[in-house]
Amino acid sequence: MPDAERERGFEPASGDGPESGGGPARAAELRTAYEGLLRIRRLLVGREDVPAPWELRAAPRAVALVLEAAGFPPSAVDAGGRRCRSGYRVAAAGAGPDRVEVSWPGPPGGGAAQEERERLTACAAELERHGWECLLYRGPRGRRFLEVEPAHRPPPGPAG
Repeated sequence: MPDAERERGFEPASGDGPESGGGPARAAELRTAYEGLLRIRRLLVGREDVPAPWELRAAPRAVALVLEAAGFPPSAVDAGGRRCRSGYRVAAAGAGPDRVEVSWPGPPGGGAAQEERERLTACAAELERHGWECLLYRGPRGRRFLEVEPAHRPPPGPAG
């Protein structure tokens, strides 16, 4: 791994990157990053089902990490910037630093539009289990997307 990449740390797939094979090294890094997320939550918030403060400042990264760790495939683009694989795409929603938009794009004619409702519903269930609130919307041309933000929960009680 190049030094610059090592300094940046693990970067979860957002769905806007190149198609990658993953492999055992990526799987090990993903597992370590996800376990770290849960450990930080336990230490800072006292629970695993509530996002930690750093997640609110880096919500797209945190949401992508949860989705990738759960085994959802990220979308991908080729060298020309065209979609070459269907899957989740995570992007900042623009409505605030802790809001994220999750969509299910794919290559033209690849069937992403037909499977997006089912796949986004499954993504929402996983994210909600991790303390995120998800609302399913229809956007331009009837394509669905999730708006994701931290769930509004009472402050956690004492860890224990």
